[in-house]
Amino acid sequence: MLRHILKKVSRSFYLSLIVLPCVVRQQVSLAYLFCRIADTIADSRMLPYHQRQEALATFREQFLLTYPSFTRLEQLQTAVTPSQASEGEQQLLSHLSDCFWVFLRLSKADQQYIRELVLTLTQGMELDLQYFPGETAATVRALPDLSTLDQYIYYVAGVVGEFWTKIHTAHLPVLQRCDAQVLCRLGMRFGKGLQMTNILKDIAQDLRHGRCYLPASHLEYLQVGVGDLCKPEILGRIRPIIMALTWDTLEHLDCARDYILRLPHRAFRLRLSCMWPLLFAVQTLDVVCKSEALLRPDVRTKISRQVVYRTIGWSVWCLVVPGLFARYYSRLRQRLTTTLLSQEAYMA
Repeated sequence: MLRHILKKVSRSFYLSLIVLPCVVRQQVSLAYLFCRIADTIADSRMLPYHQRQEALATFREQFLLTYPSFTRLEQLQTAVTPSQASEGEQQLLSHLSDCFWVFLRLSKADQQYIRELVLTLTQGMELDLQYFPGETAATVRALPDLSTLDQYIYYVAGVVGEFWTKIHTAHLPVLQRCDAQVLCRLGMRFGKGLQMTNILKDIAQDLRHGRCYLPASHLEYLQVGVGDLCKPEILGRIRPIIMALTWDTLEHLDCARDYILRLPHRAFRLRLSCMWPLLFAVQTLDVVCKSEALLRPDVRTKISRQVVYRTIGWSVWCLVVPGLFARYYSRLRQRLTTTLLSQEAYMA
């Protein structure tokens, strides 16, 4: 059941899921679905702002209870499902109670890992609703500063890296000799790097829905109003912000590289499931930096299908050839660095 829903709501994560070790596949799948449910509730644009807040609070409350209220879950499902335009999200919400039944069959330790994840992540959803009550480009607002952005990406992604590490460490004997605290710290940075990559590539789509994750303090320094970002020609003015945030994101992704290098070579499935999002992310950042259409909502900023297939092919070789992963990442990183430096030279 979980795999069927996952395939509907996330093809990219489904790709990583199918190579995960069997002993953690159900827990990670369920955790992802709970996170998607929270995100779907917060993003239900056909529902008034206050109803989304109430629905998210109801969902969050179930993880504070010893035993969830299935009556409340049915009411939540009835209230939120009709507002979803996507068939995948409608199916996701229609299985809300089923997800909690699976949750109750997990061990107490695994329940606690998922509970901590969802309770932290929903703080990010609440922060999102707090800062972005509007739904259109006409009501767009920006996060106030870099520290708020960092807090947000921890809530919605850094904590996912911590959860990922804890659940695998608990179930995979091959990880028992790893330093769990170091892996958790690097995993948190891993999650932040992936989230920042998504934020940078989705600027135009977020603006269309009233959200700007570029800090207002940075925009003010460049004397750019947040409303001006809806004009594609303003891109040249905000290039310094894009470059600065890309350098920050690259530091997070370097920690992701270190995370993977610390994983035992025998953990083939885990290493592969971590390689893909990292290698996709560093190449996506290169596309972001080169894009002249980053502020156009009708243009999707992403790597090509050919790049995806080529990356998957290289990653398999990285499992069997010692040192190849580090060299491959270094090559992609150098390409991105060259792009950044050339952009900075042009702006100077």
